[in-house]
Amino acid sequence: MTSFDPATHDWRPLVPELIVSDLQVSLRFWCDLLGFRVLYDRPAEGFAYLERERAEVMLETLGERSWTVADLERPFGRGINLQIETTSLEPMLEGLAKAQWPLYRQPEERWYRSGASEAGQRQFLVQDPDGYLLRFAQSLGARRIGG
Repeated sequence: MTSFDPATHDWRPLVPELIVSDLQVSLRFWCDLLGFRVLYDRPAEGFAYLERERAEVMLETLGERSWTVADLERPFGRGINLQIETTSLEPMLEGLAKAQWPLYRQPEERWYRSGASEAGQRQFLVQDPDGYLLRFAQSLGARRIGG
């Protein structure tokens, strides 16, 4: 972990906080396989704040102070996937393959309409140890639709 100064950090306006069943297992997945790093943590509280490139996520062990509205059942986070932009999918794909971690959806190229243009991305989906669905996306740029 590097030294962290909250006064100078460029805080993201939206940072998901995911409740996890085992923080150490989740940290191995997020950090060792996907290349995130712990920006800061509170081990006594079972909490870690992670970042990779400009993406940030918080992990918190389920406990009495967790903000839950109902009992959690696996897979956690049903009905949501987190799109995380990256400059390259390859390091993550290599780490996942080395660990023999299954992908939810293999890498693919997709173009999504946005007004008179399409935004392209190469993407893959993977579930973390608690079943949160993560969609990593590498930009392919934009193209105009029609002539």
